[in-house]
Amino acid sequence: MLNVLKAIIYGIVEGITEWLPISSTGHMILLNEFLKMEVSEAFWDVFLVVIQLGAVMAVIVIYFDRLWPFTIRRNRKRKKSSIGIRPEIVGLWVLILIACVPAAVIGLLFDDVFDALFYHAVPVAIALIVFGVGFLLVEKNNAGKKPKIYELEEIDLKTALIIGGFQVLAAVFPGTSRSGATILGALLIGVKRSVAAEFTFFLAVPVMFGASLLKIVKFLHDGMRFTGAELSLLAVGMIIAFAVSIAVIRFLMDYIRRHDFRIFGWYRIVLGVVVLVVFGIRALIGA
Repeated sequence: MLNVLKAIIYGIVEGITEWLPISSTGHMILLNEFLKMEVSEAFWDVFLVVIQLGAVMAVIVIYFDRLWPFTIRRNRKRKKSSIGIRPEIVGLWVLILIACVPAAVIGLLFDDVFDALFYHAVPVAIALIVFGVGFLLVEKNNAGKKPKIYELEEIDLKTALIIGGFQVLAAVFPGTSRSGATILGALLIGVKRSVAAEFTFFLAVPVMFGASLLKIVKFLHDGMRFTGAELSLLAVGMIIAFAVSIAVIRFLMDYIRRHDFRIFGWYRIVLGVVVLVVFGIRALIGA
């Protein structure tokens, strides 16, 4: 029962931090220091990734009409229906998948290497602080300037590839924040804040499904099997992450229509300092 309560808390944190550009990894590392789940290390690695499926389902539900490429055409005279294709949505998916290719290749080839090198408190804290400063500088530079791209439909192949390139940074450096990296990259090239956020949400769909599938396949390939209790924890975490994500995505889109991202930059800096202090004290006590 205690693990279920912890899974609920992790689901809440995942649902909040996955979409705000503040790094879900940094928060999970801190939370894990004070609220460890009594599970195997192998399952823990899977849990942290797979609960993201709950978060990404929120994107699919909220933006279903803008992501679903098929339509049902009804012929009343013949009393038949046919499936139609929405070319603009197919074009969007092509851009999304192309933008995900760089991060997917890097992740497949070097995921374990990057985790071993950078999935630690200090690298995560540095990434939090560096990209927090990045948000402050970009928003200061963009103050008073009009965006070059106002609508999602204006994103072309070049723009998608540039944004996808920034997503690679999140694949390499935990703590960067996938949403933070892609939003920052989009702002740098003049994409409107709301459009940058929406495109980032859409990029998450193939990324999170792919990452979750890889973790599950690796887990099973290593001879592991999910117990009933572990499947229950996954289900709880995903459901809570889904519910919280619905609220957070709507909040963020409403917020950035009237404000910029500077508050998230300052938050990242403060969180990075907190991570350094917490783990610094821990190292001193351990010594």
